[in-house]
Amino acid sequence: MEYVVIGLLVVILILVVVSLFKNINEGNITERLGRVEVNVMKELGDFKNDLTRNMNDDFTRLNEQVEKRLILINEKVNERLDQNFEKTNKTFTSVIERLSKIDEAQKKIETLSTDIVSLQGILTDKKSRGIFGEVNLKHILASVFGEKNDSLYMLQYTFPTGVIADSVVFAPEPLGTIAIDSKFPLENYQLMVDRSITKEERDRYEKLFKMDVKKHIDAISSKYIIPGVTAEQAILFLPAEAIFAEINAYHQDLIDYAYKRRVWLTSPTTLISTLTVVEMIVKNIERDKYTSIIHEELNKLGLEFSRYKERWDKLSRSIQTVNKDIESVSITADKITKKFDSINRVEVGLLEHDETE
Repeated sequence: MEYVVIGLLVVILILVVVSLFKNINEGNITERLGRVEVNVMKELGDFKNDLTRNMNDDFTRLNEQVEKRLILINEKVNERLDQNFEKTNKTFTSVIERLSKIDEAQKKIETLSTDIVSLQGILTDKKSRGIFGEVNLKHILASVFGEKNDSLYMLQYTFPTGVIADSVVFAPEPLGTIAIDSKFPLENYQLMVDRSITKEERDRYEKLFKMDVKKHIDAISSKYIIPGVTAEQAILFLPAEAIFAEINAYHQDLIDYAYKRRVWLTSPTTLISTLTVVEMIVKNIERDKYTSIIHEELNKLGLEFSRYKERWDKLSRSIQTVNKDIESVSITADKITKKFDSINRVEVGLLEHDETE
């Protein structure tokens, strides 16, 4: 702003100087200079006043605009702060919820770890493994056939030979009684799949594992396949899906050996499927049996209905005969009634004739 004022002053001075040089010979220089000075001072005063007034107006408008802008900026900032605070609050709440869920999951993992350690402790003992397999087998049978359904299965069944199977299923012929025995070859399996030991050691434990499985197959085949008493097959139940999957994936020779010994290898999943098929067969046989009974009863009912029709035809003919006799009797009765009426009319007429005479 100061540069503008200086520039205006310089312009005015130049104009004054030019005016002086132009009119230097036209009068008294002193007088002219005085008038010029007065005019310049007046114009400077007016210019200063206008400049001050304009500057005040500009500053006032500028101040108002700045104030309005500051107010808008303040409102925007407050709005943004509120929105960010709300988002931050939601995020913080979500983080707290997730942390609580993570904490809960951590507790469950710790509990599961404890249970797994406890289960490992149980499965290290052969007797405990045997009990685990029997309990698992019991739950599968109960889930498929129902609790205590002795007509379809029994637990700890004793055969005439004196051997006791973990369970038997009374399947319909030609299958017959199927023995199921639970086996859990765990130790050598765990060492066979342990990657922390050398391959030579794993190969050695693999051979031992196969020997364990074949020994169980031989025991089941010799004990629970009894000619004339049981079916020609028996079931070896492996309570661990991992062992069953290992055998089916990498040990075809064990499957072939079990097939030759007429032993079915099953896991919890495949045993459920097998028992479900047996249940469907039993239901179909029962349905067919009741169908034959219903068909027989319908035939008997047909014979009775034939007798009923014959007797009804006889009764209908008798009723028709009686109905004809009734119609004949009714006609005769009508005729007799008419005769009596005519006789009565005749007698009345004769009596009236006699009285007139």
